[in-house]
Amino acid sequence: MIRRLTLVVALAVSVAACGGPSTPTTEAPTEPTSTTVPATTTTTVPTTTTTPDDGFPVTIDAANGPVTIERRPERIVSLSPTATEMLFAIGAGTQVAAADSFSNYPEEAPTTDLSGFEPNLEAISAYEPDLVVLSYDPGDVIAGLEAIGIPAILQPAATTLDDTFAQIEQLGAATGNLADAAALVARMQADIDELVASVPTFDEPPTYYHELDPTYFTATSKTFIGEIYGLVGLANIADEADPDGYGYPQLSAEYILERDPDFVFLADVKCCGQTAETVAARPGWDRLTAVQEGRVVELDDDVASRWGPRIVDLLATVAEAVAQLEPVG
Repeated sequence: MIRRLTLVVALAVSVAACGGPSTPTTEAPTEPTSTTVPATTTTTVPTTTTTPDDGFPVTIDAANGPVTIERRPERIVSLSPTATEMLFAIGAGTQVAAADSFSNYPEEAPTTDLSGFEPNLEAISAYEPDLVVLSYDPGDVIAGLEAIGIPAILQPAATTLDDTFAQIEQLGAATGNLADAAALVARMQADIDELVASVPTFDEPPTYYHELDPTYFTATSKTFIGEIYGLVGLANIADEADPDGYGYPQLSAEYILERDPDFVFLADVKCCGQTAETVAARPGWDRLTAVQEGRVVELDDDVASRWGPRIVDLLATVAEAVAQLEPVG
């Protein structure tokens, strides 16, 4: 179910396991002298080469095209909370000079007032970055950074777990932490497999409603978060309300009450003050099976909205809730 490690990652894991320096175990060719890492939307195994020294220069096949990084970056600016979490998780935290205003994890992240939604070229360049990572470009920021010689990697929101793994690998290669990135991906995959195996199987899949905000916007099975729920065998009540496949329909209270989901997962706890108690107080919601059976689950908004290493924590919360439901039949 979960993608196995690519050849690049398998090589890096073997190097890390030996405890030796991060040089390839096979002789590197004399040309080319750069490494190419696939974009997050590709799933084929890339061909890679490395230099005999530290792996730089390296070329990243990012969403914004090939990006060449001449040397190991030491002043990274991250304009994506997810990328910030990934960078710290692969051991590149000390290389991060500044992070955007929403990068609130981990605690030691150098959070600033930089905006990831409205990136400002002058504000970014004031930190003298040698690499910028962002998840959104309004149209001219990356071009502006390239014009002044600053490489930038665009990593848009992941749509699948494979995208997450690929982005982690990209950042590992881009920062000189490929072995640590490979090890992180391997741990995540193993943890996910273990969590999936821990959940009972059901003759009829339990149903759920994932709440993005109190106006009943939600996410279907076609989204990244929908894939997480699908791993543990849950069926999404919103799917039939999204015939065009947009992925984020707005439901009505009547629709939700009629479908009577087995679980309600709240991703609007921090932002909007929603809890199991506020849900139960909504008109008619006290009749929901999820409310009556104590299966309204309060999520961490940040964890539920990002696609980084903590997706394992999200899956663990969901799996724990599902494990309490006794199979019928």
